[in-house]
Amino acid sequence: MNPSFNSTRRRMLAGALGAAALSPVSTLSFAGTAASSASNGNRFVFVILRGGLDGLSAVPAIGDPAFAAARGQLAQFGGAPLALDNTFALHPNLAQLHALYGRGEMAVVHAVGLPYRDRSHFDAQQVLESGGVRPYELTTGWLGRALARSNSKSLALNTAVPLVLRGPGVVDTWAPSTLPDPGADLVARLGRMYANDPALATALERAKALHFDNVVPTGMSGDGTKGGARGGGNFTVLAIRAAEFLAAPNGPQAAVLEMSGWDTHANQANPNGPLANTLSQLDTGLAALRDGLTPSGTWNRTVVVVATEFGREVAINGTLGTDHGTGAVAFVLGGAVKGGRVIADWPGLAKRDRNEGRDLKITTDLRAVLKSVLSDHLQVASQTLSTEVFPGSGALKAIALLKA
Repeated sequence: MNPSFNSTRRRMLAGALGAAALSPVSTLSFAGTAASSASNGNRFVFVILRGGLDGLSAVPAIGDPAFAAARGQLAQFGGAPLALDNTFALHPNLAQLHALYGRGEMAVVHAVGLPYRDRSHFDAQQVLESGGVRPYELTTGWLGRALARSNSKSLALNTAVPLVLRGPGVVDTWAPSTLPDPGADLVARLGRMYANDPALATALERAKALHFDNVVPTGMSGDGTKGGARGGGNFTVLAIRAAEFLAAPNGPQAAVLEMSGWDTHANQANPNGPLANTLSQLDTGLAALRDGLTPSGTWNRTVVVVATEFGREVAINGTLGTDHGTGAVAFVLGGAVKGGRVIADWPGLAKRDRNEGRDLKITTDLRAVLKSVLSDHLQVASQTLSTEVFPGSGALKAIALLKA
C-alpha cells in the first residue's frame, strides 16, 4: 500500500478522534475569543430545578416544634438528617452539599420564593426565568439582560437557549450527544489496533480522557449493577462539561443548567423513591461541578445559585407525596460564597403560620438573592438591576452572600 496513503489515513483518523474529544469546546464561539471586558474572571452558574422542589425535604426544619406533626411520614428520611444548626438539617442524600456547608462554601436560603403566588408550573417558571412579577409580562430573561450590559458571554447546557438567558447578549449551547458511548470491549480493541501508531494512540487517549473513561460493559452501571446509567445521571454529565467550559481562560462568564423530576405528587415518603434518588443526583452533580472547577482555581471565583419555581405543601397528600406550594429553598454555593449558614426569616410550620394554611410562607424574595449575587459578583450596577434586570425591585434589600 502506498506509504503516503497510510500517512494521510492516520492524519484523517487522528483528526476525527481529536475532534470527537475536543468538540464540546471547539464548536463554541467563545473558545477562541478574548475575555469580555467586564468578566474579571468571575463565574456564575444558575441551576434550575424544574417541577417544584420540596424544600422541607431537602432542608428539613427539624428544630421547629411543629415539624414532625406537620410533615407526618415525610418527617422520616431513611437515615439521620445532616445537621446544619439547631433548627435546620440537610436530607441524608445531600452528604456532599453538607461537606460544602461545613467548609463554608455553601449557604442555604430558606422560606424563599417569587412574587408569583399561584401554583402553575408554566407560569411560575416563566416568572423565575424572566425576572418579572407576573407571568409573561417580560419576554426576555433576567440573566440575559444582566450579561448584555457587560457584553459577557454565557452558555446554556441544553439544546435550546432557556428563557433566563434570552436577550440581546451572546449565548452558546451545548448538550450531550444522543448517540450511545462505545462499549468497553470496542475501546479496548481500538487501543490494541492503535498501539503501534503514536498519532492514533494519542488521539484515542485524548478521546478516552474526555468521553470514555467511565465506559462500562453494555447493560451494566458503574457499580456493576444492571442499567448502564452513570452515577449522577445526565445532570452530572452536564455539570462536568460546564466545569470544563467555565474553567477555560476565555470561557463563558455564566452558565445555566437544568434538572427536572421535582414534581413529587406521589411516593415522596419512600426513602428509596424518586425524590431521594433525584436529591442524590443533584448532590453528585454539584460536587462534580466543584471538582471540575477546583484544579484551575476557578471554583474560588464562582457562585452557583440553585433554585426552583415554587415549593410544596407542608402536609403529605393522599398518595404519599406533596402538592404544589409556594415557599421553597435555594442553595448558594461556591468558593466565593460566605457559607456555613442558613439565611431564613423562619415563619414556622404550625398551620396558623402557613400561607393559606397550606404552604411554607415566603419571607425572602428570590430576586433579592439573585440581585445580590449579580451586584457583588458580576458587578452589575444597582440601577440596572432594579430597572432593567428585575424591574420594580428597587425596594428589595441586599443580602450579604459573598466573602468580603
